[in-house]
Amino acid sequence: MTDNAPKAGPTPPADDPLAPLSLPSPLHRIHHPLLDARDVRLWCKRDDLIHPTLSGNKWRKLKYHLERARSQGKTHILSFGGAYSNHIHALAAAGFRLGLRTTGIIRGEAATVSNATLSAARGWGMDLVFVDRQSYRRRQDPDWLARFEDEDTLIVPEGGSSPLAIPGVAELVTELPFSPDLWVLPCASGGTLAGLIAGKRERERILAIAVLKGGGFLHDEVCRLHPAAATTQGWHIALDHHDGGYARFSQALWQWVQDFSAQTGLPLEPIYSGKAMWGLFRELDAGRIPRGSEVVFIHTGGMQGLAGLREQGRL
Repeated sequence: MTDNAPKAGPTPPADDPLAPLSLPSPLHRIHHPLLDARDVRLWCKRDDLIHPTLSGNKWRKLKYHLERARSQGKTHILSFGGAYSNHIHALAAAGFRLGLRTTGIIRGEAATVSNATLSAARGWGMDLVFVDRQSYRRRQDPDWLARFEDEDTLIVPEGGSSPLAIPGVAELVTELPFSPDLWVLPCASGGTLAGLIAGKRERERILAIAVLKGGGFLHDEVCRLHPAAATTQGWHIALDHHDGGYARFSQALWQWVQDFSAQTGLPLEPIYSGKAMWGLFRELDAGRIPRGSEVVFIHTGGMQGLAGLREQGRL
């Protein structure tokens, strides 16, 4: 079961075109027998409820990219993602809401990719450009990116993970009415973790659950995005809860996610939030979370991805 916690922080003005419907996002208490047994209090920061289409860390990472586009008079935002990208979905929705033209460079061939995520993006007016995997690997190559650059275009990295993402995520910390002992979140591209490191108080620790296999590069990527992270204490990336790799999950994990959601009332999906919660409870069961800890789990959204998984017959 979940309980609501007091809210903190200002509510954005209703006439702000970038203002989501629910900021600060709700904070819900999670109840579970293992938490009771370990004397751990768990709260979920429900960023999935910020907005129906601009939810979770995608909103927070896009916020200052969108403000940069407006302040510089850009009329077009271009970014990158896979065929089921939550980032592409959110960017298309944001562009539609703000009257900005958007383009998504999509990994894959148009003839083989058709799903609810891309259909929604098209419906919001996003132009989709499909490229092969070899070309997509060049998405950080300045020479390749030059073909997309012009004075009207702002290029946003894959997942929205750039230094501009840092302040948007860091603001999350100020929304809490207390200082937790431990933050827990899923980690894929490193942008959300980098922002949380920038915003956290000195005493607070962070446990990031890598949702992809071979995540050893993430430490360096986080430090690239937020150089001060290299000398900041109290954060750790757990690399052994990926359950097969990015966008992969076993039937056992999916069953755990469904059981956990039924027991607690917290909706999860198996790619990001569910895998990270599973990782947290494995850490808890192993005794690696100190007794008496106050823990805040960040729900980074992505629930729209369930439709794509059903289309693939994976659920």
